[in-house]
Formats: sequence, C-alpha cells, structure tokens
Amino acid sequence: MNASTGILNSAQVDRLIDLAIAEDVGPGDITTCHLPDPQAPGRAEIVAKEPIVVAGLEIARRTFEKFSSGITFSSGFKDGDFAGAGDVVAEVSGTLQTLLTGERVALNFLQRMCGVATNVRKYADQVAGTGIRLVDTRKTVPGWRVLDKYAVRVGGAYNHRMGLYDGVLIKDNHIEAFGGIQKAVDHIRREVSHLVKIEVETADFEQVRQALAAKADVIMLDNMDMDAIREAVAFINGHALVEVSGRVGRGDLQALAEAGVDIVSVGALIHGAVFVDISMRIL
Repeated sequence: MNASTGILNSAQVDRLIDLAIAEDVGPGDITTCHLPDPQAPGRAEIVAKEPIVVAGLEIARRTFEKFSSGITFSSGFKDGDFAGAGDVVAEVSGTLQTLLTGERVALNFLQRMCGVATNVRKYADQVAGTGIRLVDTRKTVPGWRVLDKYAVRVGGAYNHRMGLYDGVLIKDNHIEAFGGIQKAVDHIRREVSHLVKIEVETADFEQVRQALAAKADVIMLDNMDMDAIREAVAFINGHALVEVSGRVGRGDLQALAEAGVDIVSVGALIHGAVFVDISMRIL
C-alpha cells in the first residue's frame, strides 16, 4: 500500500463531509431526536459484510466528529489492510444521537472508498512483480477526486494526474488545435518548466513516430490492439516511457507487461468500482 493520509488533510475533504451531512441531515434528524434520551451514551461496531480492502477510516472518524467532538473512534485496521466478511472494521462511541445521525454519511464514505480500493487491488495483484506502473485517470466522481485517488493508492496503484494543472498531456483535440504533434510539443516545452514532463496521446503508428521525433517524454498508445502496441514499443525502444490506455481489462495486463509497456492507465479502477457492503450495529 503506497498511500499517505496527508492527501486527506485538506479543506476540500472537510467541505465534502459538510456537504454530505447537509444533504442527509438537513434541519435535523426527526427520527433520532425523538428517542427517549438522544444524549444517552452508546457504542457501535462498523462491520464488513464481505471481503474488502479497507479505505477511508479517517473520513469516517471525521464525519462522526462533525456531530460531536466527544466521540471515540478506534480500529484494529489501517487503510490498505484486508478485512474479511464479519470483521469489525472500527468501533465508535458517543451519544446515541451522534451515532445514529452520523451512521449513513460515515458508511457512504467508507463503502465508496473501500469499494474503489477493493477493485483496484484486483488489478494491482495482476501486475505485481511485472514492473508495470498501474495508474488511474481523471474519470472520478465530480468533487470526490481527492478521495477517489486516495482510495486508488490504498488499493495498490498510482495516480496519473490530479487535474489539468499538474501534468502536460497532449491529446487528440490539442494536436488538432496546435496543427500537429511537433508544433504542440515545441510550443508547450518553451512555456513550461524544464521539470515538467510532456506526454503525447497517439492513435496510430504515424503519430507514435511523430511523438518520438518531437522528443515527448511519455508516449501514450490509446486504444491500440496488442500487435500495434508491440510494434510501437519496439520502435520507441526505450527513448520514451510507453503508456497504454483504453479498453484495458485485467486479463490484458500480463500481455502488456510482456510487451514491455511501462505504464497502464485504467479508468475502470475508479468508475468500475461499486459500493461494498459495510454496516453499523449499535451494541
């Protein structure tokens, strides 16, 4: 697991939690507030109902803390650990009102983030020991990028770009707008720092040839079949990093590794993930 909780220490994450609480609780929890004693102390367990890769414990804790600073949140797991069906992922203590009102918001974060991490782990296991760097894309839930990409790292893969601001990727529409690959690379290279790598997306061998001639740092082979990928890798011959993207399934990863590909980007790491089954029970 190659993630750091530092990515979660942002005002953006707190805004996401606040937004989630606002849409779920609104002016108040009209069921819980009518308990005989909403402020009575309570304790709950958060339980995995299926095998999962744990991700988002810090977000769940902070969610409950939004309702009360007096909660206690503990776990025998850390993000990136595997939890089996029936395992208690975390325990939380506080008032019954805090536990019951915060339950769904906290679980939504956990179920989504664990779902992404669990999905990613299935892909990461396929490339273990091959030398391929498995990366995500910008196909994330709007507003959730920092959490989706954190979960990718927890699952054992890496991040491509966080956004348009932290990496140059010249795609087909950029090439058209600039009037060609060479013009695009030359212009951007003059404008950006010497520390910034330039990646070019290519759709066929001629574009691969042009990208290599332009001295692109990374050449993306987009939606190419395996024969075309092997031909391109042999032609590039280590003079640029080779990334493959588009229509990549788990079953393709071993063949891509054998072809000598350096990086594989898979949007389905995130958009193909589903909520996992996690529940909370009051003790």
